[in-house]
Amino acid sequence: MDDKFIILVGDGMGDYPLDRLEGLTPLEAARTPNLDRLARIGKLGTVQTIPEGMEPGSDVANMSLLGYDPAVYHTGRGPLEAASIGVRLQPDEVAFRCNLVFLDRDGAGNIIMADYSAGHISTPEAHEIVAGLQSAVSGSPLRLYAGVSFRHLLVWQGGREEIKTTPPHDILGQLIAPYDTLSAEPVLREFTEKAARLLEGHAINMRRKEEGKCPANAVWLWGQGKAPSMPGLDRFGLHGAMISAVDLLKGIGVYAGLDPVKVQGATGYLDTNYAGKVAAALSALESGNFVFLHIEAPDEASHTGSLEKKIEAIESFDRQIVGPLVEGARKLPKTHLLVATDHFTPVSMRTHSTDAVPFLMIDDLQLSASVSGNCAGYCEKEARAAGWKVSSGEELFKIFIGAKSK
Repeated sequence: MDDKFIILVGDGMGDYPLDRLEGLTPLEAARTPNLDRLARIGKLGTVQTIPEGMEPGSDVANMSLLGYDPAVYHTGRGPLEAASIGVRLQPDEVAFRCNLVFLDRDGAGNIIMADYSAGHISTPEAHEIVAGLQSAVSGSPLRLYAGVSFRHLLVWQGGREEIKTTPPHDILGQLIAPYDTLSAEPVLREFTEKAARLLEGHAINMRRKEEGKCPANAVWLWGQGKAPSMPGLDRFGLHGAMISAVDLLKGIGVYAGLDPVKVQGATGYLDTNYAGKVAAALSALESGNFVFLHIEAPDEASHTGSLEKKIEAIESFDRQIVGPLVEGARKLPKTHLLVATDHFTPVSMRTHSTDAVPFLMIDDLQLSASVSGNCAGYCEKEARAAGWKVSSGEELFKIFIGAKSK
């Protein structure tokens, strides 16, 4: 296969019209000249990335965009993140996402989820903290692995996966008591209690408090599951790279047979190494024919409820990813491009929703460079107005990789 294929995902960019923006969405209000220009030369539509009855998580949505039916292949978020960091799960092992979080008390003294990311704690700080937590799993059937920033992994040998857990970003500012479902599991309860005691006096947390930052004073377990069984993308003749700061996406890439490229300085937030991701993508396209490039920042900003940061994240995606990557890709053989948001993360909700998301598809970047249509730009409204409705990410993916013959 001589053609090249690029999928660009701005995580959580989709949103609802806001009064603060005079009825515009953040995607409409943001300055996105590169996306808007592509929208005028490509095809717009909407795609349902979340199957009916499934939770609208990034694991489900991005698996869908990569051509897999989550109803068939999704077992949980934890095992995908395990694959990213090289943890091979045994059949009896259950992997949990383990967030470093900041718990606080409200005016009535009740414990609330004050920050699901411990103030987007840095990776070096987090690694030092996780090293200090290893004593909390010593002698137990648990293993703890360090990831990126606040995102880490706990593996439970012989564990149960049939436990109701809740993503911490879904309960930001809320009481945690209704969501504390691990108390019935002695092994997990003992770990979380030990972790809280160790974190209380940890030197990193003492320093963060002195600097006015959120301490990482607790762990939060969620997204558990056993290892999935997924066929590789080589069945379509595709080989290439997954580029993301997020272990979840890298893990999906591992199961799909993609190279989970590590980009120095990739943080999953506004300060990520955009140029490094573009360079990695173009390099991967020189030796392979497929790249999935994921940017997490719009989603993170949405979870905090910051409209300003969400717009900044969208504009950075356009200026520092879309523009330079398209410019570089036009020097390659026939290149197909798909731009999408995996799911909506409305600022007003601060969590994900199941809405169909806007996508933009271009069959040949080289041939379409000078074409201009009537579309106003890439946004939710224009995508809906285009009238092209795709029922699943799996269907969209197959349309996309077959675009050269359409």
